[in-house]
Amino acid sequence: MAPKREKEAIPVVELDSDDDNGAGVGAPNQNNNASSTGAPPQATPQPQQQPLAPNCQTLDSRSFWKAGDYAVGPTARPYIAQGQLEHARVHPKFLHSNALRINGLLALIQSIFFLLICFLFAAIAELLDNAVDEVQNGATFVRVDKIDVVKDNSPALLFQDDGGGMDPEGMRKCMSLGYSTKKANTTIGQYGNGFKTSTMRLGADVIVFSRAIRAGKATQSVGLLSYTFLRRTGQDDVIVPMIDFDISGNWVEPITYGSQDDWTSNLKTILEWSPFASKEDLMLQFEEIGAHGTRIVIYNLWLNDEGIYELSFDDDDEDIRLRDEAAGGKSTKIQQKIQSHISYRMRYSLRAYASILYLRTFTNFKIVLRGKPIQQHYIKDDLKYLEVKTYRPQITTLNEVIVETTIGFIKEAPDLGVSGFNLYHKNRLIRPFWKVTADGSSKGNGVVGILEANFIEPAHDKQDFERSSLFFRLETRLKQMVNEYWKTNCHFVGYQPIGVRNLQKDQTFKPSVGVTPKDMHLDQTMAGLSDNVLQNDSRTKSSEVVMSSDNREPMSVDEICEENIQLFMRCEAQVQKETELRQMIENLEKELEMAKRKSAQLASYLETKRKQKIMKQPTGTV
Repeated sequence: MAPKREKEAIPVVELDSDDDNGAGVGAPNQNNNASSTGAPPQATPQPQQQPLAPNCQTLDSRSFWKAGDYAVGPTARPYIAQGQLEHARVHPKFLHSNALRINGLLALIQSIFFLLICFLFAAIAELLDNAVDEVQNGATFVRVDKIDVVKDNSPALLFQDDGGGMDPEGMRKCMSLGYSTKKANTTIGQYGNGFKTSTMRLGADVIVFSRAIRAGKATQSVGLLSYTFLRRTGQDDVIVPMIDFDISGNWVEPITYGSQDDWTSNLKTILEWSPFASKEDLMLQFEEIGAHGTRIVIYNLWLNDEGIYELSFDDDDEDIRLRDEAAGGKSTKIQQKIQSHISYRMRYSLRAYASILYLRTFTNFKIVLRGKPIQQHYIKDDLKYLEVKTYRPQITTLNEVIVETTIGFIKEAPDLGVSGFNLYHKNRLIRPFWKVTADGSSKGNGVVGILEANFIEPAHDKQDFERSSLFFRLETRLKQMVNEYWKTNCHFVGYQPIGVRNLQKDQTFKPSVGVTPKDMHLDQTMAGLSDNVLQNDSRTKSSEVVMSSDNREPMSVDEICEENIQLFMRCEAQVQKETELRQMIENLEKELEMAKRKSAQLASYLETKRKQKIMKQPTGTV
């Protein structure tokens, strides 16, 4: 394809955090009038690239946890072009601290190893969500793979989809902080923060290629968000070099809004700090995309404290894994069973994690991990003695919301102690295997549930839910579900129902009339088994018995918890009943008011008829 005369290039964009800028944050206007053509607005002239200051700390540490450990020195007042308003500035260090938000709450309640897993796989899940949201724009796949950077022979992460892509304005919104164009109820993303936090958690730098067709105009754009570039050049504002091309015709024509020097400087910065050494290498990336779609390359991946990549690409050619420190050495059969269960494999295998990331299978969309499509794993198929329970949350909506929860024992019960509810929101997994029962209690062991809770809002990191009253009511209801299910089904997997512990261990079994010796022997065998279970249960539950101050029978912690739940549910039922009665009273009052109006209208109508009748009567003689 013969080259065409290049126009002017897009200048470097300074990101600010104004969500109300419809033209996209990071491309501030040189005047206050918005362009009627929909093209990206004029940007501030690019300042001269400053040389590395002597006291500027370079990105020496390739560990994510230490990348933000540097002092922020005084900064010069930025140049403001005539007629422009001074805008809020975002320091590059914010990119690192913002990425730390992905699982801040989980850091308080989960182990360090599982926290590391959630950080990395949650970051990857954010990028998968972006591709899934493109299904409405025709996306049929998202490809996740490892590629090699030619410059230094280091690994890089690749994400590519064939969705609608991003035009120049969309690229700027993608690179902006807190800006989201996803307003539909069906989309997973909504906060406009996932791309920045996720890419910065996986690696220090990311380059984005995108092709799009909008209003008959085909464009392709390149954007570079490089923490390494910002640190090593001593920037005190988030600078994102971008270049765009018009490919509507037979030639590739640069789209620019500044001077030729600005465009050349942008291209030079991208080539210097990206994995691609020439403009031809950049253009080849678009050939991989096709007519439309997005290609994301995350490079300079973070290392752990031992100088090893956090993500492992060598353990399995068809997977991306975390280094499983707990799987070293010989394992017992029980440990092997635990390690083969999805609740364990999802902790270190991206293929296992992505297989349960979405509740329902996509019709015409697939996730391809390292050349092999991911097969959907249905947690429901891993359960036995299934039951479906309903929950009606008390929310102020016109239509009543009914949430169905599938609950059952895992097929490995009682050998494995896996338990908890898998909570989804808009088809996306938010909390996997959330255990609602008390730690140290055998009640609920092996009980797993699945439900889609669209009536509560997830947190910004999509790894938990907001702590609202609806959430706490759901938690209480789930505890009740476990208790109800345990009472009626625990004996199927060898556990002893509640209340059996109060039987006398020396109780003798007397045969009834018509019972054969064989049946009697079976009863004695079952009695012996019950004694053994009682003895084991008394050992494991000895610390759970609470003695009352009076002469009543002692109660275990489980029984007290169950009684508290029952009381709470009765209170909830009373509140709901009171609400229904109030609603009934309001409805009756409205009906009474309507009846009064009809009565008044009828009285008025009868009075009118009476007067008309009098007027029609002939006048009599006196």
